[in-house]
Amino acid sequence: MAGAYDPSSGFGRWVNEIEETAIAILLALMTLITFINVVLRYGYNTGLIWGLEMVTFLFAWLVLFGVSYAVKITANLGVDAVINLFSAPVRRVIALVAGAICIAYAFLVFKGAWDYWANFANLPQTTGRWFPTGFEEMKRSSYRGWYETVDIPHPAWLKWIEPLMNEGEAYEKIPRFIPYAILPFGMGLLLFRFVQATVRVWRGQTTSLIVSHEAEDAIEDVKHLNRDD
Repeated sequence: MAGAYDPSSGFGRWVNEIEETAIAILLALMTLITFINVVLRYGYNTGLIWGLEMVTFLFAWLVLFGVSYAVKITANLGVDAVINLFSAPVRRVIALVAGAICIAYAFLVFKGAWDYWANFANLPQTTGRWFPTGFEEMKRSSYRGWYETVDIPHPAWLKWIEPLMNEGEAYEKIPRFIPYAILPFGMGLLLFRFVQATVRVWRGQTTSLIVSHEAEDAIEDVKHLNRDD
């Protein structure tokens, strides 16, 4: 069952509250925008033009933000039929190897996410095919900060970014680097959570990176209560 993560410090509990609140807000916004669009479409024959694109971005944020949260609370499903055939020390080694593979994978995805997002944020990509060896030199002609979304309007309270990212030119739609920022952030957080999970296995605080079987263990613990007298 999920829920293995138990923050032991005030800071950990604070971060956990922020993550859970962010996930709840994303879900609430998706539901609210979709509900409003349905009412406007069937009740008034109109709708929010930017609604579909906004919900798509919110869903992407929810997925990329939630994947690291699932790692943190050990909510990822896995097949352990073969792993359970081995002794506890061997299972621990297998879990550590799996953790190392997950860390390597998350690192590669994090590098790719940064390089993709950097194109839209007027920032340099990293050099190196697998491991970042530095940052590329950027020419002003290669800036992509002027790329906009299709339908989402640019709000007035974000006008301050125009001289920073678009040479003072006004945005008609919200710039793409804002919704795309979840790519490096989400993958960086995923990398951090995989490192945390692997360290917990190393210290013996947990035995696996996937969802455990507390329910089955609990049944075994109370089985003797159901025996015949």
